[in-house]
Amino acid sequence: MSITAADVKKLRDQTGAGMMDCKKALTESGGDMEKAVELLRKKGQKVSEKRADRQANQGVIVTHISEDRKKAVALELNCETDFVAKNEDFVADAKEFARLMFENEPADRQALLDLKTGQVTIADRLKDLIGKIGEKIDIGRFETLKTDGSIIDYIHPGNQLCVLVEFKGTLENTDAAKDVAMQVAAMNPIAVKREEVDAGTLEKEKEIAIDQLINEGKTREIAEKAATGKIRRFFEERVLLEQKFVKDGSLSVREYLEKAGSPEVLSFVRIQLGAG
Repeated sequence: MSITAADVKKLRDQTGAGMMDCKKALTESGGDMEKAVELLRKKGQKVSEKRADRQANQGVIVTHISEDRKKAVALELNCETDFVAKNEDFVADAKEFARLMFENEPADRQALLDLKTGQVTIADRLKDLIGKIGEKIDIGRFETLKTDGSIIDYIHPGNQLCVLVEFKGTLENTDAAKDVAMQVAAMNPIAVKREEVDAGTLEKEKEIAIDQLINEGKTREIAEKAATGKIRRFFEERVLLEQKFVKDGSLSVREYLEKAGSPEVLSFVRIQLGAG
């Protein structure tokens, strides 16, 4: 049977594969649409297997947030090159996966991959993309944040870094909330307040400080006392509320929030491209 342009377009719309690949698959399947889809999927699987060991360090990070700011998701979609990451269709796929994740709240990675986008699962869609693009495509980190308070999301220009911040209560001043999200993006804190810092991390930092002071000629007793000051500086560098506010170094983030009348920060999520 003859293969029409409409047939090729229909297959392309369904699979996202290139026009020539769609035409070839339809020709090999004798015009059978289902068989053509299967042929393209097998091609994607073969390419996927060949690319499995490749590094996919490029990509985009997208968010999806509810209008009431009570729920938000962030998702990282990886590829091999910056050229693919900037493709509008690639970004659109990432946003679609984030939307499905938002609506279905998958319990784990496999549940996310099993979600349907159109007539296929996300796992199959990834294989289709690999076959179409010829690069390793995979989902990296993904996070869901839900609250009785409010959430602000921030994506750094270029879609390679994203932050979600949870606040207690309603956000009257979203500008201040966005400033906090940008602070998290820029300064990469490990906790909101010092009480949340893991005891093992603190002990390790203290031992490092003591060893440095002993190497400088201090006695163990003096080094242990002086290490307290270094731990204080560690908190100022790594704990969000104690960090110097990036837009005004005369204030800590806590002081800035109090001045702005912002509700309390409860938690945050920070995803940076390729950071694992």
